Amino acid sequence: MGKKALSNRSAIYCALTLLASLIVFTNPALSDDDSCIYCGMMKAKFGHSWVIIEHSDGTKEGVCSVHCAAIDMALHTHLPVEKITVGDYNTKKQIDVDKAYWVIGGDKMGVMTTRAKWAFETKAAADAFITEHGGRPSIFEEVMKAAFEDMYEDSLMIQKKRQMMKMKKNQS
Repeated sequence: MGKKALSNRSAIYCALTLLASLIVFTNPALSDDDSCIYCGMMKAKFGHSWVIIEHSDGTKEGVCSVHCAAIDMALHTHLPVEKITVGDYNTKKQIDVDKAYWVIGGDKMGVMTTRAKWAFETKAAADAFITEHGGRPSIFEEVMKAAFEDMYEDSLMIQKKRQMMKMKKNQS
């Protein structure tokens, strides 16, 4: 094989490697520039509540909150969930939802909900939050049930807020 053929193969190999890297490392569910597919909220601002849902077919959805994760799960009942991670409230690090220490409620306004649902990587962090802000300990299954219970009231709250924002914008 000549130098030119070897050079062409090397160039093709490099191009394919670069393309594969771009596909793997620019997954929108993992990008800080991503926005929630349901409400448009930016991951960069809501990393403390960001949820990534991985489906059995390999697709990933990044959403701003447990509220929007509940919407996604309801709309995709045909796609079994393989894994779900959530942002730690304090560090924004993605953690497994079943290993997280959850807090429902408290005096901190939730993301897309009036009844907050926060995840913490450690029990100590969850307990510290409860001491300072209130709320009660929970597990992921209970958190998701609460999200579905809250869906109607939360949807009305979101609609009202958006209507008020639109009115403010029109007055400017």
